[in-house]
Amino acid sequence: MSLSPPRDEASIAVRDRVYVDAKRAAIWGLSVNVVLVVAKLAGGMLLRSSALVADAVNSIGDVTSSVTVRVALHVAEREEDEDHPYGHTKAESIAGFAVSLLVMFGAGVLAFETIKQFAQPKLIPHWSAGLIAAVCCVVKETVYRYTSQVANRLNSAALRATALDHRSDAIASAAIALSLFAAPYLGELGPYVDPIAAVCVCALLILTSAKMFLSIAAELMDQQADPETIQRVRDIAGEVDQVKEIEKLRVRKSGLEYFIEIHVQVDGQLTVDQGHRIGHEVKDRLLAKMPRVRDVHLHVEPWDEE
Repeated sequence: MSLSPPRDEASIAVRDRVYVDAKRAAIWGLSVNVVLVVAKLAGGMLLRSSALVADAVNSIGDVTSSVTVRVALHVAEREEDEDHPYGHTKAESIAGFAVSLLVMFGAGVLAFETIKQFAQPKLIPHWSAGLIAAVCCVVKETVYRYTSQVANRLNSAALRATALDHRSDAIASAAIALSLFAAPYLGELGPYVDPIAAVCVCALLILTSAKMFLSIAAELMDQQADPETIQRVRDIAGEVDQVKEIEKLRVRKSGLEYFIEIHVQVDGQLTVDQGHRIGHEVKDRLLAKMPRVRDVHLHVEPWDEE
């Protein structure tokens, strides 16, 4: 049984489109990561490049992350039910949280394993390993730009985490490519360039995932929404005739959507029925003009001009 508030068709269409765009971005990321895993792993093993293998392991984590985000978006889109009266929207944020932890843990393990290789004699990988890394860099940067654009437009924590992961991969692949191309010209240092690049990749991943972790944690703790969203809610509510003041306003982001708690002040001499009608008009306008608002909890207060 759906417990969703009533909406017009245009509002529903916009909300549905948000999830369609988010899921498409997740699918693109998943498809690209699967191809890159095969290319990096095969190239790293054949050409004996620790950095490429490290990058391949990271891409395996990316595949898992993309699957997690895609499933979470499907869950988050579901309507309210008796067990989840506030909906399932936090599934999107939880997915982003899980992605950040997964990337952080995987990078830490990989860095530890790579550091142990410094004691072993190493050969300089063939220059073609650098070419593979360079191609991966270009592909990942392209996917980053697309995913980041969608994430910023939808203000999606999970997609933003995924986009940052793509960007860190692009930077890592670029560093690997440069180091592998330069290794033959660095003399005795040459054999160590590859594992050093791998450790640098891991350090970058840990830093990036830590930033994602803190950002998504704030969202899961119901941090107040951004100032632009707050002001838009105030403006829309203030447009309703006979609304005197906005006494209290709380807006929290939940996944790709928002919940609003608002207290509006009206003339205290109005009847209960009149105040109720004004409150409903405020709620209806917010739902119609802000399709990503999941629900509005509204309270009417008496206003005294003194």
